[in-house]
Amino acid sequence: MAEDKKVNGVNVDQLFRTIEQIKGRPEIARFQFRATNQWIDGTHNRATVKDFYGALQEDDSRDPLVFEIDEPPVLCGGNLGANPVEYLLAALSGCLTTSLVAHAAARGIEVRKVESRYEGDLDLQGFLGLSEEVPVGYKNIRVYFAIEADLSEEQKEELLKMAQKYSPVFNTIAKPIPVSVHLDR
Repeated sequence: MAEDKKVNGVNVDQLFRTIEQIKGRPEIARFQFRATNQWIDGTHNRATVKDFYGALQEDDSRDPLVFEIDEPPVLCGGNLGANPVEYLLAALSGCLTTSLVAHAAARGIEVRKVESRYEGDLDLQGFLGLSEEVPVGYKNIRVYFAIEADLSEEQKEELLKMAQKYSPVFNTIAKPIPVSVHLDR
């Protein structure tokens, strides 16, 4: 039996088999990801991810992944972890990069290196309730990519467009979805 083809570390044969399975049974594509959070003290809290639902089954096969969340001292924290808006940038970075690399692999494009940086502008007047005119969240986010591959600048720009088109985190931020918050009794 021949070994599956990998491009950029992505098993493209498995990727295409998955796509074919989903074409035949779209319900396979429905996933539910989960996280829990516990307040520790002050601005410090701890988020955990472990299980999720996907491919028609529950998956709790990985060890819990723990994320320390805190604020810097200037925002009344102890610097015991990244703050939530930094985690948002980190999530965006991982999702855009994964989307770029996976879609490049599916097209047979070999990428040697991808680096990116993220900047988000936030005005605390919204968060602190000092101004109704100032957004509570980021006012804007800028993303910069450096891609090493045997591609023209236009082809690299096309990869960036694909990354944006297919990144769930990018699309959740750029085209917000409803979020409901409930008291858990």
